[in-house]
Amino acid sequence: MKRIVWFMHVSLDGFVTDANGSMEWIKADAEMFDYAGAQTERSDTALYARKTYELMEGYWPTAADKPNASKHDIEHSSWYNQVNKYVISRSWAGKKLPTATLISDNVVEEIKKLRQGEGKDIVIFGSPSLGKLLTAENLVDDYWLFVNPIILGDGLPLFKDIKTKTFLKLASSITFASGVVALHYEAKR
Repeated sequence: MKRIVWFMHVSLDGFVTDANGSMEWIKADAEMFDYAGAQTERSDTALYARKTYELMEGYWPTAADKPNASKHDIEHSSWYNQVNKYVISRSWAGKKLPTATLISDNVVEEIKKLRQGEGKDIVIFGSPSLGKLLTAENLVDDYWLFVNPIILGDGLPLFKDIKTKTFLKLASSITFASGVVALHYEAKR
């Protein structure tokens, strides 16, 4: 069975965006990209909520072609252009996507089917609404939380409204030079 791996940046006080919906406070650098890239290579499927997909689709398909593209831009662009992408969106029901498969109905059941398929892991980048839905359904196997050294005070909370207890085991942690701490937790089942 494929594992579902969720990557999420979060503030020290548990928010994924600030009060204005901005994520400009997130610290990301080459050291972190290399670390996260190792996990990305262990996946062949990506799940995105609609907003995250729009952000990704607006940058990654051609990121490697830009002048002065970084090593990360080149590597992640290549991965992004090859990976099987699924977009979870009820508001886009019936829409045709040129680079992804849309899932609008029976979301949990469809993702369970994806998990049963052959291949590598399934990864979620950001997409807090999707991550929360799958957490509530006990479908996330690995949480990679990148705790940024900032207190926002307000914003979109990471785990608000989740009513299900999820027991976790710390698998690893690393502190980057930027001050970001990556915490990798595995769901205990």
